[in-house]
This record gives sequence, C-alpha cells and structure tokens, in this order.
Amino acid sequence: MKKTVLAVDDSATVREVLRTTLEGAGYRVMLASDGVEAKKKISNTPENHIDMVLTDLNMPNMNGIELIREVRQQPGYRFKPIMMLTNENQADIKKEGKAAGASCWLNKPFSPEKLLAVVQMVLPA
Repeated sequence: MKKTVLAVDDSATVREVLRTTLEGAGYRVMLASDGVEAKKKISNTPENHIDMVLTDLNMPNMNGIELIREVRQQPGYRFKPIMMLTNENQADIKKEGKAAGASCWLNKPFSPEKLLAVVQMVLPA
C-alpha cells in the first residue's frame, strides 16, 4: 500500500516539484497551498490516510509552524512525521519549529534526491 504525503507550499512550482518527485518514488501525494487548506484536508481525511506532512514555513493565512501546532493536536497525528521546507536557516526558527513538533528540516532550494533521501529516512515507501 502506498504511503500518502500531504505537501503544503504556497508556491505552485514547489508543489509540482514535490508532487512529481514523490509520486515518481511511489508515494501518493495530496497538495495544499497554505496551512488553512492543509488543516481542512487533514480534518476531512481519515487519520490513517496521511502518513507524513511536508510544509513550507512562510505561507499566507497560516504559516508552517502554526500548521504543525494544529496538526499535532489532531487525533492520530501526534507522532506522524512532519518535515519543514524553508529558506530560513536561523537557529531560533529551527528551535521554534522543533518545539512545535517538526520531525525534520530541509532547506530550500533542495534537490529531488535530497528530498527523497530525507523522506525515505523517516517514511520508508
């Protein structure tokens, strides 16, 4: 059974790269353009149907850290992997992301190979 990844980014280009890369590696992919849309998808999808969340940090409406806090409060999402994708590299932002519940961090720009290496480390296909 394919694992499902919810990819959240306000950039349509980044969402397409995530979708293409992950689907090419055998994952099922759901997309959201910001934290609000992602939260709705999580709320409307049975908890066992989303195996991992990848989220950008800087997005309109609800940023990645706010989304992580919301996701961690959902039944069944306390221990699911959540990866932050961002241009930010400051230690205090990483600390805040980790405190919110981020499992790992990947800086943009990233290569498809690096993305898959990190995803496969925390969520084997």
